Amino acid sequence: MNILIVEDEKLAVRKLTKLLEETAPEFAVRGITPSIAATVEWITTNRASGQPEPDIIFLDIELADGQSFEIFNRVQIQSTVIFTTSYDEYALQAFKVNSIDYLLKPVQQEDLQRAIRKYYDLVAPGKANPATAPPLNLEAILKSLHLQSSVPGYRKRFLVKQGARLLSIETSEIAYFYIDNGLTFFKNHLGQKFVVDYKMDELDEFLDPDRFFRVNRALIVTHQAVAQMQPYYNHRLALTLHPALDKETIVSRERAHDFKVWMGK
Repeated sequence: MNILIVEDEKLAVRKLTKLLEETAPEFAVRGITPSIAATVEWITTNRASGQPEPDIIFLDIELADGQSFEIFNRVQIQSTVIFTTSYDEYALQAFKVNSIDYLLKPVQQEDLQRAIRKYYDLVAPGKANPATAPPLNLEAILKSLHLQSSVPGYRKRFLVKQGARLLSIETSEIAYFYIDNGLTFFKNHLGQKFVVDYKMDELDEFLDPDRFFRVNRALIVTHQAVAQMQPYYNHRLALTLHPALDKETIVSRERAHDFKVWMGK
């Protein structure tokens, strides 16, 4: 069985490859592509050279150059597709259509085993006739995604630059966002600093309010980042952050009560 992995996170590729070796040693990874463009090129080149289509494509949803559904607009996919994603389980209900399955990242071995069993039951040679297996109903998937997009969601990750590299940082790794000299930055829990191309008002709209709180016009924090808080004059609060921020950190008077409630008052 031939496998194509479409994934832009090297750690996720290594883990999935290792799990495949342990769970389904009859599968061979024939290609790994990190983007929409690279995947379309791989499929086109593979097809032109007369090589067989991948039996399964493990397809990450969020790639560096956009959502992987764009691949289906650029090239016809003839393989069985199993999505991998960091979306929460509520959003993933959209993908339970026909023979499509999904793996929630980080991928667990029991989930991979379930997906492989489903593949064998539906389309694998000797198990079912591919011509009579349920079709890959992309139209239904895209319709579900369109309907779902009208429901407010929260950002799961940010794509940032580190030198010449692009990094995908999960929001769970972020301690706080802040403004410095007119630019917006965030620090992760290790104290590393990254610039983001968003204004604070924009961040306010797509960050989960259960995890992030805007304490003033120039700072959004997480619970984990607040090492200490104490009363400050004029009914405000002074915060000590971890990792440290080299400027005064004050919760505005208008937000102080809500902030204490958010912190667990």
